[in-house]
Amino acid sequence: MELRQLQLLRALGDLGSVTAVAESQRLTPSAVSQQLKLLQRGSPVALTRRENRRLVLTEAGTRLAAAAIEVDTALARAELTLRDLAERPHGVVSVAAFTSAAMAFFPPLVAAFPDEGPVTVTVTDEDVLQSDFARLTNLHDVVLGHRFEHTPRWPSTVHAVSLLHEPLDVALPVGHPLAEGDAVTAGDAAQEPWITTHEGWPVGAVLDALAAVAGRPVAVRHRVNEFSVAAELVRAGAGLALIPRWTTPPPRGVVLRPLVGVRAFRRIDALSRPENAIRPAVRSVMAELRRIADALGDSGS
Repeated sequence: MELRQLQLLRALGDLGSVTAVAESQRLTPSAVSQQLKLLQRGSPVALTRRENRRLVLTEAGTRLAAAAIEVDTALARAELTLRDLAERPHGVVSVAAFTSAAMAFFPPLVAAFPDEGPVTVTVTDEDVLQSDFARLTNLHDVVLGHRFEHTPRWPSTVHAVSLLHEPLDVALPVGHPLAEGDAVTAGDAAQEPWITTHEGWPVGAVLDALAAVAGRPVAVRHRVNEFSVAAELVRAGAGLALIPRWTTPPPRGVVLRPLVGVRAFRRIDALSRPENAIRPAVRSVMAELRRIADALGDSGS
C-alpha cells in the first residue's frame, strides 16, 4: 500500500471516474487503473466495483479513502514542520469561485497579493452545482462555494471556512409599486412574474417556499443563473428576481427590498482539502478572504 495509490483511490471517490482522476493528476487512465489494481492486491477486501461501466468505491474503499485524507494531512503537517511553520508564507495559491462571488472577492484579493509578493494568487471562475464545489478542491487550493439553508452541508472530506451569510432580496425596477415600501411580503411577491435560476438550482426552492406561504403558484417567465443578468432583466421590466444583497450590486434603475415571510439566505464558504488548509500561504489567503467578507457585510449593513 503506497501513498500515491491511496491518493488515487481518494481522487476516484471525489471525482467519480478513472478518466476524471487521470485528467486531474495528469496521468493516463491506464496508469490510474494499474495503480488501483496494485492497491487492490494488498487488500483483503474489495475496494472498487463496477457500476454502469464506471469504477466506483465500495464501502471499504470509501473508508480507506477517508483514512487517506488523514495520511495526506499528517504528511503535509510533517513537511511544514520540517520547513519551520514560523517561516514567512510563500508560494502560489489557486482560487476558484462562482460568478457573483468572483465579482465581489477577486479584485480585492488579487490587489492584496501582488505578483512581486511572497504569496501570489491565481483566480478562475467555476459556476457549478453545489454538489460539485467540493470536487473542485482537487483542482484548486481554495474554492468559494455557496449553499442554501435548505441544502446539504459540505462533505467531511473538505475543510470549510464560513465567509458570508448573505440575504437574497427582491429586485424591483425603480417605480414599481412594491418598491415604495421597506419590504416585500410573500403574498405580494407571488402575484408578480419572476425571473429565477434553472430548475435544480437552489434559488428555485426559495420560490417554491414563497408559493407555499402565499398559497398560490408563482409565474416564472425567465430562467437565468447569472444574478447580474437577472438584475438587468428586472430593470427592463421582465419580472422580479432574488438578488444577493452584498455580492451583486444592482444596476442603476433597480432597487432591493427584503422578502418578508420566507427565509432567503445563502452561505458563502471557502473550501479546501484539509492538507492544503494548513499551508501558510493558503492560511494567509483564507485570512484575506475573511477580511473581504467582513468588509462586504459591513458595507451592506
